[in-house]
Amino acid sequence: MKTFKRNAVIITVLLFVCVAAYLNWSYNKNAAKPSTDAGAKIDTSEVAQPKDDGAGLFYTPEKETVNTEFFSAARLNRQQARDAAAATLATVSRAENASEEMIEAALAEISKLASDSVKEAELEGLIKAKGFADCVVYLSSDGVSVTVPAPEDGLTTAEVAKITDIVVSHTDWKAIDLNIIEVRSSI
Repeated sequence: MKTFKRNAVIITVLLFVCVAAYLNWSYNKNAAKPSTDAGAKIDTSEVAQPKDDGAGLFYTPEKETVNTEFFSAARLNRQQARDAAAATLATVSRAENASEEMIEAALAEISKLASDSVKEAELEGLIKAKGFADCVVYLSSDGVSVTVPAPEDGLTTAEVAKITDIVVSHTDWKAIDLNIIEVRSSI
């Protein structure tokens, strides 16, 4: 029974990791495709758009290039580090000379890695739905880090509030535990 339970936990964790990797791959695949919408052919970069800083001012944005390679590389590095940690923990959980406590701790950590991966993907989707071009979310034992593209003059208070609201309402973390990292297009 103990072996069945351990194998069930490992299979569940691997399933979560596979689903997260598939969602990440699927998103990147869809983001790379050019849109075939007729409306997508309109260049709106020269149209005055409101800057939501509370002042009600309008500005004409420059063509901002979001460094998609940065975000893709960050996601890849995060996934590789997580896969390596999961492989190490799986090895520990299968070791013949491992104590019951070590096995349970390894399985708990594998489960936490999987749930963190799913939660990061969920938060990234919600943040992108709020109008951000891209983002990478890192969950750790110290808090949450959100990396987003930002204009040269930085994120507005309203944009920071959107990110904070998403993280606080969908995790157990408080706003003080949130670190928002702005990636300028000049990187």
